[in-house]
Amino acid sequence: MLASLHVKNLALIDEEEIIFSKGLNILSGETGAGKSIILGALHLSLGDKASKDFLRDSDSEAFVEAVYLINDEKTKEALRALDVEPYDDEVIMSRKITESRSVGKINGEQVPASKLKEVGDILLDIYGQKEHQSLLNTRNHMDMLDEFAKDSIGNLKEQVAESYKRYRELVKELDEAKASDVSKEREIVLLDHEINEIEAANLKPGEDDELEEEYKRLSNFSKTMESFGRAHEVMSSDGGASDAISTAISEIRHIEGIDERASEFLAMLNDADSIISDFNRELSSYMSDASFDAGRFNEVEIRLNEINRLKDKYGPTIDLILEELAKRQEKKTKFESFDQYLAELKTKVDGATKELQDLSDKLSDIRKSASKELSKKMQAAMSDLNFLNTEFDMELTRLDYFTENGVDDGQFVICTNPGEPLRPLKDIASGGEMSRIMLAIKTVLASGGGIDTLIFDEIDAGISGRTAQAVSEKLSTVAAAHQVICITHLPQIAAMADTHFLIEKSVENGHTISGIKKLMDNETVSELARMLGGSAITDAVVTNAQEMKDMAKKFKSQA
Repeated sequence: MLASLHVKNLALIDEEEIIFSKGLNILSGETGAGKSIILGALHLSLGDKASKDFLRDSDSEAFVEAVYLINDEKTKEALRALDVEPYDDEVIMSRKITESRSVGKINGEQVPASKLKEVGDILLDIYGQKEHQSLLNTRNHMDMLDEFAKDSIGNLKEQVAESYKRYRELVKELDEAKASDVSKEREIVLLDHEINEIEAANLKPGEDDELEEEYKRLSNFSKTMESFGRAHEVMSSDGGASDAISTAISEIRHIEGIDERASEFLAMLNDADSIISDFNRELSSYMSDASFDAGRFNEVEIRLNEINRLKDKYGPTIDLILEELAKRQEKKTKFESFDQYLAELKTKVDGATKELQDLSDKLSDIRKSASKELSKKMQAAMSDLNFLNTEFDMELTRLDYFTENGVDDGQFVICTNPGEPLRPLKDIASGGEMSRIMLAIKTVLASGGGIDTLIFDEIDAGISGRTAQAVSEKLSTVAAAHQVICITHLPQIAAMADTHFLIEKSVENGHTISGIKKLMDNETVSELARMLGGSAITDAVVTNAQEMKDMAKKFKSQA
């Protein structure tokens, strides 16, 4: 669950921290007080795009930190799959925003915004205006059905996707084989030529590197010998290095008995004399044995030209050329036994088709059963939300082709007036109805476990009276098993709060700021009275607010 939210220097908020509780957490306040800022702060902690416009003070950084308590192993395993390890059953997600950049962290480790979003998808579900608009897109309906049936589906969707990939690869190979059947004789002639060309070269891995070194040495033979000759002359001629060292040795021997360091220097000169003698002898021997072999130079040049020609045609290295040879040999073998290859390929396609068909049928059966259960639970949930005499169902259709998601398509259908046929949800539901239908879907999906924290914004759009009461009761029911955070302006919903926060604006030092306050019981009644009566809060309004709170407590005690 979401344990706390710390917000600093964000929009109208100077610095505030909200400590959330289990059950139903209500946030209320006047229009424009800053309720949306809290939701915006949460979105920022989950990786949403950050803007310098969020900064209250452009000279200071904005900061958002959300702390989550993780108690169940299933959630911990999902987090570990993303390389996030809860510490002391906590996950801390934070975001710092400056005028030039933003930095996101999870448990103190810097991560990209995409990682924040992935982790956030596991920890909480935020519902707002955009989400109920997603009901207008029927492609989302199948995702909701699969989410409802996730325990029964298990990894079946992944199996279908993998099977579909294999099926498509084999079908593509078969199509290409059929297309090449008519030209296989010409293909065999070409393959024979290319195979013979590569095999005739008798290439050896690393051969080109060795030849390049030899070619470089032979092509620079004259220049090399000239440099070696000059070096030998300098080191061995009269007045050269050898003579200089001999002179130095003679001089130091005269003082060997006088200065104790003389013996040390003499030993060093003797070593140098020995090294120079070895150098002169080895270099002289090498130069005597060295000769330019024009025939070998020509052989190396011709061989390198041949190798480079093959590189231009088949690949930039000998290893890649040999790989191309193996591919052509394999392809030739297939063409030479083409009828057998084609028959085997057709058998593979048939096998892949049957495997994909079986997996897709299995997935379809689960979806059919789940759609009935989902419709049944949705009917009950919508009835609780004051949808009277309303029918809800999911219409599944079977595609005549395979997809990576199986062979099913579907959409929600609804009838709000008895006697009328069921019609697509997107065609008949109003905005207010969509809001309640999404609440029903969220509560039904939440009943299957999974995400522990549900956040609702604008759930009260377009409703009042008995419908508002029904929505509040449904939120309270969901909050018995999940942490629910709800931003509302309706007193019927606010009365159900297990924890109530008031967001209000004030002016300090000429600046408007938003503050957040956790309300006590008597303060909750005062806030309900404000929501009921506006500026005119009479004794009757306060009494009404108290009665509303008492009724909410009674409902929760009986639930």
